[in-house]
Amino acid sequence: MNGLIEAQVAFMQQWLSSQAEPLAMQAWQWFGAQSFSQYVSHEDLQHLMNDWLLSQPMSEMMRADIRDILHTIIYHPVNDDVPLSELIDDSQIDTLANYIGSHEQQRNILIHSLIGNDTFADLLTQTLHHAINDFMETTLDKAGGVGKLMKLGRSSFEKATNRNLDDKLQAYLHRNIKDLTRRAETNAQAHLSNEEVARLLITGWARIKDEPISQLQAYLSDEPDNNSIDLIEASVQHSYNRLRLSPYLQSLVTASVKTWYHQHQSDSFATLALGLNIDTQAMTALSTALLPLAHDAISSDFFTDHIREMLHAFYAQPDIKQSLTSGIS
Repeated sequence: MNGLIEAQVAFMQQWLSSQAEPLAMQAWQWFGAQSFSQYVSHEDLQHLMNDWLLSQPMSEMMRADIRDILHTIIYHPVNDDVPLSELIDDSQIDTLANYIGSHEQQRNILIHSLIGNDTFADLLTQTLHHAINDFMETTLDKAGGVGKLMKLGRSSFEKATNRNLDDKLQAYLHRNIKDLTRRAETNAQAHLSNEEVARLLITGWARIKDEPISQLQAYLSDEPDNNSIDLIEASVQHSYNRLRLSPYLQSLVTASVKTWYHQHQSDSFATLALGLNIDTQAMTALSTALLPLAHDAISSDFFTDHIREMLHAFYAQPDIKQSLTSGIS
């Protein structure tokens, strides 16, 4: 009996090895023809997204891989010889410029947010105030006796008016700068017409489009203690970890999964795969590439032991034993 089992094990391994590639393609054809919704429900997808993908942070291995790949892409020597226009062509810039130029209301809101808001005025006031103070202090220190006389005059002014000169200067700047920012906002909205905005974007792009992609490296740091890629990746991870369990993101995921499932519930697995450009030709190439792995798996001790165990269990069944005994007799 053991000899028979060993012969069957060898035959099965030889047969499976010779048929591995056509079997793989037949299995794919059968799988591709099956209806997606017959095996995967809307609830299954929701469970996959919420209880598995979003319930755990990205692994450290994957994070390290992302950082390494980004570093390779950004600092690859080929970037020295490839212009920015390889990433974005002129037609894209023209489309973007015309789109931005045609949205006057949104542009005015953006101008107000950048120029006309109080935060910008306060920031500009403080910057000018510090600059003037620094200039005055530096100038007076270098002016010798004249500087001392001017400081005395300042002190006398503050005593006479009961006002701090710094406070008065800051109030003056704040009042006038607010008016200045309002005028700047009005001028910007008046002069930045639809055509002018489009022209500025197009001419700005024309000035930089022939620069090598490696110029972007100037805005990044590759120092070990201040690595831009590490900081960006860590910031994205922080946002992801904060959002992935939030009711906000889960609501969006739930709605997105529902929309996607509704669109594709009548599709077969092959149709879904085709959306990822995976067709029969791609599967043929993949099965050919994986053929050595299939052969190694079929001839492995693990697979051999399982076949042998299965055959022993088969021949150990009472009815099989009886059939064999009857046949022999």
